[in-house]
Amino acid sequence: TDKLTSVNPARPAPIVGVHSKATAELAARAVEMAHANFPRWSRTPAEKRVEMLLRTAALIRERKLDFNAWLIFEAGKTWSEAEAETAEAIDFCEYYAREMLRRSTPPEMVQMPGERDDFRYLALGAGVILPPWNFSLAILCGMSAAALVTGNTIIIKPSSETPTVAAVFAETLLEAGFPPESFSFLPGSGGTVGDVLVEHPKTRFVSFTGSRDVGLRINELAARPQKGQIWIKRIVAEMGGKDAIIVDDDCDL
Repeated sequence: TDKLTSVNPARPAPIVGVHSKATAELAARAVEMAHANFPRWSRTPAEKRVEMLLRTAALIRERKLDFNAWLIFEAGKTWSEAEAETAEAIDFCEYYAREMLRRSTPPEMVQMPGERDDFRYLALGAGVILPPWNFSLAILCGMSAAALVTGNTIIIKPSSETPTVAAVFAETLLEAGFPPESFSFLPGSGGTVGDVLVEHPKTRFVSFTGSRDVGLRINELAARPQKGQIWIKRIVAEMGGKDAIIVDDDCDL
């Protein structure tokens, strides 16, 4: 199989990780499996899914220095940046776990004469998680945690620049109790598998953070209904920052 080799951007000689590249056929199969496993996973009691996510938070907290090191060696983070990112990943797990508990109890509804009104949240289905290289743990963790704890099955397609951090996170999910059928880890080229994941008729939603051009392409592909598709796909696309840094003539360069 074709391999994806990840190196340290600050010192390219050492190899950080070697991963098998997924093919278009494997990508299509991953969506089919996620769709098939969705009914069972979505019926898993919310409390159990919350327990798994809180265990994930505990494991990342316990191994914070290890995750920091992976971020430094693969994404080129400084120690302080890596520490902040790992802390953010833990916060995401804690936050979404507690939000799921809060939302799993249906609120009281006003009952109109002759009606029986009920309010509850439903999981969507099989989703695709597309995180960026520059926050390869925190944003990956936030997207994945939110989708899994609410009962969705997901395919994680990490950035080709930082697949090893994502692989370590995927191993942590398994160790925390998330069943293998609840998610797939699918490293590979965005050009080879990305379009397949987004266009597949059984893909229900896509969570993406990255460049404007890629985000617009995802939006375009997802907006086009495919043969056999029975819903409008939902897209979360976080694209290109708008922050400005202004340096004037009295700056101490």
